[in-house]
Amino acid sequence: MITLDKVGKRYAGQVAIDNITLHFKANTTTALIGPSGSGKSTLMRLINGLVACDTGRIQIDDERLCQDKLLKQRQAMGYVIQEGGLFPHLNAFENLALMPRYLGWSDKRLQQRVQQLADLVQISSNALTRYPIHLSGGQRQRVSLMRALMLDPKILLLDEPLAALDPLIRYQLQQQLRDIFQELAKTVVMVTHDMSEAVYFADWIVLLHHGSIVQQGTARALIQSPVNRFVHDFVQAQRQPLQTLSALQT
Repeated sequence: MITLDKVGKRYAGQVAIDNITLHFKANTTTALIGPSGSGKSTLMRLINGLVACDTGRIQIDDERLCQDKLLKQRQAMGYVIQEGGLFPHLNAFENLALMPRYLGWSDKRLQQRVQQLADLVQISSNALTRYPIHLSGGQRQRVSLMRALMLDPKILLLDEPLAALDPLIRYQLQQQLRDIFQELAKTVVMVTHDMSEAVYFADWIVLLHHGSIVQQGTARALIQSPVNRFVHDFVQAQRQPLQTLSALQT
Protein backbone atom coordinates (compact mmCIF):
# COMPACT_ATOMS: atom_id res chain seq x y z
CA MET A 1 0.00 0.00 0.00
CA ILE A 2 2.61 2.58 1.14
CA THR A 3 6.29 1.98 0.46
CA LEU A 4 9.26 4.16 1.41
CA ASP A 5 12.51 3.32 -0.37
CA LYS A 6 15.70 4.81 1.12
CA VAL A 7 13.91 8.04 2.05
CA GLY A 8 15.94 10.87 3.53
CA LYS A 9 15.11 14.39 4.69
CA ARG A 10 17.24 17.22 6.13
CA TYR A 11 16.33 20.59 7.61
CA ALA A 12 19.09 23.24 7.70
CA GLY A 13 21.66 20.51 7.33
CA GLN A 14 20.27 18.45 10.21
CA VAL A 15 19.08 14.91 9.52
CA ALA A 16 15.35 14.48 10.18
CA ILE A 17 14.85 11.19 8.32
CA ASP A 18 17.87 9.00 7.65
CA ASN A 19 17.64 6.60 4.70
CA ILE A 20 14.42 4.86 5.79
CA THR A 21 12.99 1.88 3.93
CA LEU A 22 9.57 0.86 5.20
CA HIS A 23 6.39 -0.81 3.96
CA PHE A 24 2.91 -0.22 5.37
CA LYS A 25 0.56 -3.12 4.72
CA ALA A 26 -2.93 -2.48 3.39
CA ASN A 27 -5.88 -2.58 5.81
CA THR A 28 -3.68 -2.62 8.91
CA THR A 29 -2.87 -0.05 11.59
CA THR A 30 0.78 0.93 12.00
CA ALA A 31 2.00 3.11 14.86
CA LEU A 32 5.04 5.34 14.46
CA ILE A 33 6.44 5.83 17.93
CA GLY A 34 9.51 7.39 19.50
CA PRO A 35 10.71 10.31 21.62
CA SER A 36 10.32 13.94 20.57
CA GLY A 37 12.52 14.74 17.58
CA SER A 38 12.75 11.14 16.42
CA GLY A 39 11.21 11.93 13.01
CA LYS A 40 7.65 10.63 13.49
CA SER A 41 5.78 13.71 12.28
CA THR A 42 8.28 14.39 9.51
CA LEU A 43 7.72 10.88 8.21
CA MET A 44 3.96 11.48 8.28
CA ARG A 45 4.30 14.76 6.35
CA LEU A 46 6.48 13.02 3.77
CA ILE A 47 3.86 10.32 3.24
CA ASN A 48 1.15 12.96 2.85
CA GLY A 49 3.22 15.00 0.40
CA LEU A 50 3.30 18.09 2.65
CA VAL A 51 7.08 18.04 2.32
CA ALA A 52 9.23 16.35 -0.33
CA CYS A 53 11.96 13.87 0.44
CA ASP A 54 15.54 14.85 -0.42
CA THR A 55 16.51 11.30 -1.33
CA GLY A 56 14.69 8.09 -2.09
CA ARG A 57 11.07 7.74 -3.13
CA ILE A 58 7.59 7.08 -1.75
CA GLN A 59 5.01 4.94 -3.53
CA ILE A 60 1.27 4.64 -2.95
CA ASP A 61 -0.15 1.50 -4.55
CA ASP A 62 2.95 1.21 -6.78
CA GLU A 63 2.51 4.80 -8.01
CA ARG A 64 5.28 7.19 -7.07
CA LEU A 65 4.28 10.17 -4.93
CA CYS A 66 5.08 13.15 -7.15
CA GLN A 67 4.20 16.82 -7.55
CA ASP A 68 2.32 16.35 -10.83
CA LYS A 69 -0.17 13.92 -9.27
CA LEU A 70 -0.04 15.14 -5.68
CA LEU A 71 -3.53 16.65 -5.45
CA LYS A 72 -5.20 13.48 -6.66
CA GLN A 73 -2.94 11.29 -4.52
CA ARG A 74 -3.67 13.32 -1.39
CA GLN A 75 -7.40 12.94 -1.97
CA ALA A 76 -6.85 9.24 -1.30
CA MET A 77 -5.48 10.09 2.16
CA GLY A 78 -7.33 11.41 5.19
CA TYR A 79 -5.18 13.45 7.57
CA VAL A 80 -5.88 14.25 11.24
CA ILE A 81 -3.60 16.38 13.42
CA GLN A 82 -3.53 17.47 17.06
CA GLU A 83 -6.55 19.54 18.13
CA GLY A 84 -8.24 18.89 14.78
CA GLY A 85 -6.77 21.67 12.64
CA LEU A 86 -10.23 22.98 11.76
CA PHE A 87 -10.62 26.38 10.08
CA PRO A 88 -11.82 28.69 12.90
CA HIS A 89 -13.88 30.98 10.62
CA LEU A 90 -16.02 28.07 9.37
CA ASN A 91 -18.50 26.06 11.39
CA ALA A 92 -18.08 22.30 11.64
CA PHE A 93 -20.32 21.52 8.67
CA GLU A 94 -18.56 24.09 6.49
CA ASN A 95 -15.21 22.53 7.40
CA LEU A 96 -16.55 19.15 6.29
CA ALA A 97 -17.98 20.56 3.06
CA LEU A 98 -14.82 22.22 1.73
CA MET A 99 -13.39 19.40 -0.39
CA PRO A 100 -16.72 17.86 -1.48
CA ARG A 101 -17.88 21.25 -2.77
CA TYR A 102 -14.55 21.81 -4.50
CA LEU A 103 -15.07 18.48 -6.24
CA GLY A 104 -18.63 19.39 -7.25
CA TRP A 105 -20.66 17.16 -4.95
CA SER A 106 -24.41 17.77 -4.89
CA ASP A 107 -26.00 19.05 -1.67
CA LYS A 108 -27.87 15.76 -1.29
CA ARG A 109 -24.71 13.68 -1.57
CA LEU A 110 -22.91 15.98 0.87
CA GLN A 111 -25.70 15.83 3.45
CA GLN A 112 -25.91 12.04 3.21
CA ARG A 113 -22.17 11.62 3.69
CA VAL A 114 -22.08 14.03 6.64
CA GLN A 115 -24.94 12.20 8.36
CA GLN A 116 -23.29 8.84 7.73
CA LEU A 117 -20.05 10.00 9.32
CA ALA A 118 -21.81 11.80 12.18
CA ASP A 119 -23.45 8.49 13.07
CA LEU A 120 -20.09 6.73 12.79
CA VAL A 121 -18.20 9.07 15.15
CA GLN A 122 -21.24 9.64 17.41
CA ILE A 123 -21.61 13.41 17.17
CA SER A 124 -24.92 15.31 17.12
CA SER A 125 -26.14 17.26 14.12
CA ASN A 126 -26.48 20.29 16.39
CA ALA A 127 -22.74 20.26 17.08
CA LEU A 128 -22.04 20.53 13.35
CA THR A 129 -23.61 24.00 13.27
CA ARG A 130 -21.07 25.35 15.79
CA TYR A 131 -17.71 27.00 15.18
CA PRO A 132 -14.59 25.17 16.41
CA ILE A 133 -14.15 27.53 19.37
CA HIS A 134 -17.57 26.43 20.66
CA LEU A 135 -16.82 22.71 20.38
CA SER A 136 -15.17 20.61 23.08
CA GLY A 137 -11.78 19.04 22.36
CA GLY A 138 -13.42 15.67 21.79
CA GLN A 139 -15.97 17.17 19.40
CA ARG A 140 -13.25 18.95 17.41
CA GLN A 141 -11.38 15.67 17.00
CA ARG A 142 -14.54 13.89 15.90
CA VAL A 143 -15.19 16.58 13.28
CA SER A 144 -11.56 16.39 12.18
CA LEU A 145 -11.89 12.62 11.76
CA MET A 146 -15.10 13.14 9.77
CA ARG A 147 -13.31 15.62 7.50
CA ALA A 148 -10.50 13.12 6.95
CA LEU A 149 -13.03 10.43 6.01
CA MET A 150 -15.31 12.59 3.81
CA LEU A 151 -13.88 11.37 0.50
CA ASP A 152 -13.68 7.76 1.73
CA PRO A 153 -9.88 7.60 1.41
CA LYS A 154 -8.00 4.33 1.38
CA ILE A 155 -5.39 5.71 3.78
CA LEU A 156 -5.91 7.44 7.12
CA LEU A 157 -2.99 9.38 8.64
CA LEU A 158 -3.23 10.50 12.27
CA ASP A 159 -0.54 12.66 13.86
CA GLU A 160 -1.01 12.38 17.65
CA PRO A 161 -4.74 13.06 17.29
CA LEU A 162 -5.52 12.45 20.97
CA ALA A 163 -2.50 14.04 22.63
CA ALA A 164 -4.18 17.33 23.60
CA LEU A 165 -7.28 15.76 25.18
CA ASP A 166 -7.97 15.22 28.86
CA PRO A 167 -7.63 11.58 30.03
CA LEU A 168 -11.34 10.72 30.16
CA ILE A 169 -12.14 12.07 26.69
CA ARG A 170 -8.98 10.48 25.35
CA TYR A 171 -10.00 7.10 26.76
CA GLN A 172 -13.47 7.36 25.23
CA LEU A 173 -12.12 8.36 21.81
CA GLN A 174 -9.53 5.60 21.88
CA GLN A 175 -12.31 3.04 22.17
CA GLN A 176 -14.33 4.66 19.39
CA LEU A 177 -11.35 5.04 17.07
CA ARG A 178 -10.32 1.42 17.37
CA ASP A 179 -13.88 0.33 16.58
CA ILE A 180 -13.91 2.68 13.57
CA PHE A 181 -10.57 1.35 12.28
CA GLN A 182 -11.84 -2.22 12.49
CA GLU A 183 -15.17 -1.38 10.85
CA LEU A 184 -13.76 0.61 7.92
CA ALA A 185 -10.69 -1.57 7.21
CA LYS A 186 -8.56 1.41 6.19
CA THR A 187 -4.78 1.50 6.00
CA VAL A 188 -4.02 3.55 9.12
CA VAL A 189 -0.73 5.20 10.07
CA MET A 190 -0.74 6.76 13.54
CA VAL A 191 1.96 8.89 15.16
CA THR A 192 2.15 8.65 18.94
CA HIS A 193 4.75 9.00 21.68
CA ASP A 194 2.67 6.78 23.97
CA MET A 195 3.56 3.08 23.92
CA SER A 196 0.28 2.08 25.54
CA GLU A 197 -1.62 3.84 22.74
CA ALA A 198 0.50 2.08 20.13
CA VAL A 199 -0.19 -1.28 21.77
CA TYR A 200 -3.91 -0.54 21.92
CA PHE A 201 -4.33 0.47 18.28
CA ALA A 202 -1.60 -1.00 16.14
CA ASP A 203 -1.03 -4.28 14.38
CA TRP A 204 2.57 -3.20 13.74
CA ILE A 205 4.80 -0.76 15.63
CA VAL A 206 7.75 1.16 14.20
CA LEU A 207 10.08 2.68 16.82
CA LEU A 208 12.13 5.65 15.59
CA HIS A 209 15.15 7.42 17.09
CA HIS A 210 17.22 10.21 15.51
CA GLY A 211 15.41 9.75 12.19
CA SER A 212 16.11 6.03 11.89
CA ILE A 213 14.13 2.86 12.52
CA VAL A 214 15.48 1.18 15.65
CA GLN A 215 13.03 -1.72 15.73
CA GLN A 216 9.74 -2.66 14.14
CA GLY A 217 7.37 -5.50 14.82
CA THR A 218 4.46 -6.50 17.01
CA ALA A 219 3.97 -5.01 20.45
CA ARG A 220 4.97 -8.34 21.96
CA ALA A 221 8.27 -8.33 20.05
CA LEU A 222 9.23 -4.83 21.20
CA ILE A 223 8.28 -5.56 24.80
CA GLN A 224 9.73 -9.06 25.12
CA SER A 225 12.62 -8.95 22.62
CA PRO A 226 14.11 -5.43 22.42
CA VAL A 227 17.02 -5.29 19.98
CA ASN A 228 19.12 -2.88 22.05
CA ARG A 229 19.27 -0.86 25.26
CA PHE A 230 17.37 2.10 23.80
CA VAL A 231 14.34 -0.05 22.94
CA HIS A 232 14.44 -1.68 26.36
CA ASP A 233 14.65 1.65 28.17
CA PHE A 234 11.94 3.26 26.01
CA VAL A 235 9.52 0.42 26.73
CA GLN A 236 10.36 0.20 30.42
CA ALA A 237 9.90 3.96 30.84
CA GLN A 238 6.23 3.39 30.02
CA ARG A 239 5.06 0.55 32.22
CA GLN A 240 1.43 0.89 31.17
CA PRO A 241 1.91 -1.00 27.87
CA LEU A 242 2.82 -4.13 29.79
CA GLN A 243 -0.50 -3.94 31.65
CA THR A 244 -2.33 -3.13 28.41
CA LEU A 245 -0.84 -6.13 26.61
CA SER A 246 -1.78 -8.37 29.52
CA ALA A 247 -5.34 -7.03 29.45
CA LEU A 248 -5.62 -7.61 25.69
CA GLN A 249 -4.53 -11.22 26.14
CA THR A 250 -7.21 -12.02 28.74
